[in-house]
Amino acid sequence: MSGTSLDGIDVAALATDGERRVVAGPSLTVPYPAPFRERLRGVLGGIGASAEIAAVEVELTRLHADAIIAFRRKHPETAFDLVGFHGHTILHRPDRRQTWQIGDGALLARLIGVDVVADFRSADVAAGGEGAPLAPLYHAALAAGMTKPIAVLNLGGVGNVTWIGDTAPDILAFDTGPGNALIDDWVRRQTGRAADIDGALALAGHASAAHVARFLTHPYFARKPPKSLDRDDFQGTIPDGLGLADGAATLTEMTAEAVAAATRHFPGPAREWLVCGGGRRNPAIMAALARRVGAPVRPVEAAGWDGDALEAQAFAYLAVRAIRGLPLSLPSTTGAPDPVCGGRLFRAPH
Repeated sequence: MSGTSLDGIDVAALATDGERRVVAGPSLTVPYPAPFRERLRGVLGGIGASAEIAAVEVELTRLHADAIIAFRRKHPETAFDLVGFHGHTILHRPDRRQTWQIGDGALLARLIGVDVVADFRSADVAAGGEGAPLAPLYHAALAAGMTKPIAVLNLGGVGNVTWIGDTAPDILAFDTGPGNALIDDWVRRQTGRAADIDGALALAGHASAAHVARFLTHPYFARKPPKSLDRDDFQGTIPDGLGLADGAATLTEMTAEAVAAATRHFPGPAREWLVCGGGRRNPAIMAALARRVGAPVRPVEAAGWDGDALEAQAFAYLAVRAIRGLPLSLPSTTGAPDPVCGGRLFRAPH
């Protein structure tokens, strides 16, 4: 899994039938080399010459192969016979029937000698869905024995939430708004650093109520779910005229307010919120969420889940569902008119 935060590659092993059986194995995170991260950032939005995008795609695929090889060396006891390869989203415009994840499934299968499932989103978008989020069915499998309703919030570059009710498939999912992307972009532009580590800048600053209020007038929040976002859909809301710490505090409040705004669309209040993604490590974000959602907010580790591996595990789970012909999305998770089975299988040479 390579997420919108552009931080690197998560590799995770999972034993699963793609339904109720879920046994998590070891995982590994491999940061992107800084020069490649900038090349990848340079093609976001699908901009740049086709040759440039193609070169980044090949490099991204080879980095994923290297990450899998590193995982094998570190965990030789863990055998696997299928790989789910999400690739990296560089453009997501489901209203125009467009979603673009770079990553060459056929090349990856050749490099690692294992069958690969890739291209998870395009079938859903072609069917009229948002193509995102796709982790909710995995969230529901993990939460099968828990007291509900619960909300599972993923705070990567973009935030997305899965509301899970008492009876399957009582589930609703959609993107909430910015996750870490705007905060990361703000800090990177101001300091050259990659992120607001431990929320230190936000905790030292003061949020601008005027900027937050203007942010909440964005029409996205009034749209009924399912709905999804591109990483850069809220670039126009980055605050101007603020200092480093106050800007970080303001953007952190925006992330939390976007999540709070999502609750108006829930069928009922969540008893608790479980947070995964890098945002769960930011005390400023977690504190802001706790003030707003009216229920306990905990990292997913409190439920025994691995928040660093969860998204990668989800695409392992979806890869198995794909080869079994099971849906990857439901009308209540992506808005497609019917459940959609996506993904493309790329056979390794034998």
